[in-house]
Amino acid sequence: MSSAIDQAFSVHARAMQVYGRRAEILAANLANADTPHYKARDIDFRSILVQNTGVSDVAMQATRPGHIPAVEATSETVQYRVPMQPSVDGNTVDGEVEQTRFAENTVYYQASVSFLGGTIKGLLAAIKGE
Repeated sequence: MSSAIDQAFSVHARAMQVYGRRAEILAANLANADTPHYKARDIDFRSILVQNTGVSDVAMQATRPGHIPAVEATSETVQYRVPMQPSVDGNTVDGEVEQTRFAENTVYYQASVSFLGGTIKGLLAAIKGE
């Protein structure tokens, strides 16, 4: 029983931890947007997922002929971002990019919360025999 519960929560619970850590990193990027020589950082979610779950074949799959094939990312977990426009003071933070990624991360976090909520409701219904 314990393994079934662990399996039900494992991916989304770990994903929420990663999204939380990514939110901290992106917030630090935004906070240091005017700091000279500050280098913007981000997390490679795929490498963390593989590292935490041990599953190496989490590649995306096209389900229809018109889908664009996925690009495989091979890099370190936390990485520096390459700036789109170089700045005079060496800062690589682009406020609009950081805000967009922060909003995107928030949506992913909320999706994981919703999936976990649905899983919990399903487990409670199974326990109650509904």
